[in-house]
Amino acid sequence: MVYKKTFGKVVFDIINVTVLVFIAAMCIMPILHVLFSSLSDPRALARNEGVVLWPLGEPTLKGYELVFQNPNIVQGYGNTLFYVTVGTTLGTFMTALCGYVLSRKDILYRGILTFFVTFTMMFSGGLIPFYMVVRNLGWIDKRIALIVPGCISVFNVIVVRTAFMSIPDSLEESAKLDGAGHMTILFRIILPLSKAVIAVIVLFIAVFHWNSWFFAMIFLQTRTLYPLQLILREILVQNDTSKIMVGSDAVAQMDLYKPLVQYCTTIVATVPILCIYPFVQKYFVTGVMIGSLKG
Repeated sequence: MVYKKTFGKVVFDIINVTVLVFIAAMCIMPILHVLFSSLSDPRALARNEGVVLWPLGEPTLKGYELVFQNPNIVQGYGNTLFYVTVGTTLGTFMTALCGYVLSRKDILYRGILTFFVTFTMMFSGGLIPFYMVVRNLGWIDKRIALIVPGCISVFNVIVVRTAFMSIPDSLEESAKLDGAGHMTILFRIILPLSKAVIAVIVLFIAVFHWNSWFFAMIFLQTRTLYPLQLILREILVQNDTSKIMVGSDAVAQMDLYKPLVQYCTTIVATVPILCIYPFVQKYFVTGVMIGSLKG
């Protein structure tokens, strides 16, 4: 039997494809604009006022040379990798522990604990009390101020808790009969069965630390501790490339190469996340759906 589409379905498909192509173009064009602008000749780029969908003038890597010649960018990259690695490891571990505790049906006062955890999603102490707590702990101008205060997100805890609750109780009961404790159950049974959710949590936490600049701006005073995103903010928001341009002709070239350096720095700060995301994309939808099916 040959299936024939009706006129209404054909019209719907055309409109649907047109809208999706338009949305895809709107998402891709800014990325292409930044990428091709970073490869453009600085003089042609300075004269251009529209969207760049192909390198202007003679393609050049001069902007990337200027970016990587500067020690602030390289050091900021290293700091960001440290914050992402340590923060993601600690955050994933603490989120899994908290989610495991809240998912146990026999824990005492589980409802009250869950209420106090979720309460912080709606109300917070504010920035000033938060700063005072960090200051009184002696963490001002220290790396720990960018790792510990934000290592747990209530949203991530709820997603992990819901996913853990969907695992059959019979597995835990069998493990307890064999003498397994809570840590054994968590690391030998629960986590291996929740790889999709854990992958999503790792992605959430890693992206948070990679894009984080506000805590660094508040708590850090030593420039050698700055993450890459705070340096990027100086370049893009404050329009300050004086610390990026190096060399004897830096002053003369500053205005000419300023837009090029801005585009190149944006690409340098964005590429790692774009490279990592395709490898965890297959877990993304599965993990989020698992974490939202059962409350």
